[in-house]
Amino acid sequence: MADELLEMGPIDYMCVEFPDGSLRGDAFPLLLDLVDRHLIRVLDIAFVRKNHDGTVTAIEGRDLDFAELGAFHGAASGMLGGDDLREAGAALTAGSAAVLLVYENTWAAPLAVTLRRNGAQLVAGGRIPVQAMLAALDETDAAFAPEVSRLGGR
Repeated sequence: MADELLEMGPIDYMCVEFPDGSLRGDAFPLLLDLVDRHLIRVLDIAFVRKNHDGTVTAIEGRDLDFAELGAFHGAASGMLGGDDLREAGAALTAGSAAVLLVYENTWAAPLAVTLRRNGAQLVAGGRIPVQAMLAALDETDAAFAPEVSRLGGR
């Protein structure tokens, strides 16, 4: 098992919130495509709902009527536990649902393995949401708009 772990790519997790009624399953074929193309490997997947009264409940994948979920049956590494589901639920808006996903970036495994063999280690990481990037670009545009206007642009 330890040898297999040394050959793995970076592991990421995400929690994606779906407002009430928007968990339709149309993204699952795209997730399955990433798996089929060996870009990622799903290690753990879980679903949670925050009820309108604020209670948080786990949703069994078999209770969701999405055929593609069968491909992830057994994707339970044990990395996601009750604490993770409660923490995700606390972040959700009442009435929404979420999918929690732990996945290996298999596309990056060769680089990660080489770096580890060379003694390198990841000391920081993160993800920038697209919404944050768009907001930063909007702020940059607003900050430079007077200067561009003064120079005869826009």
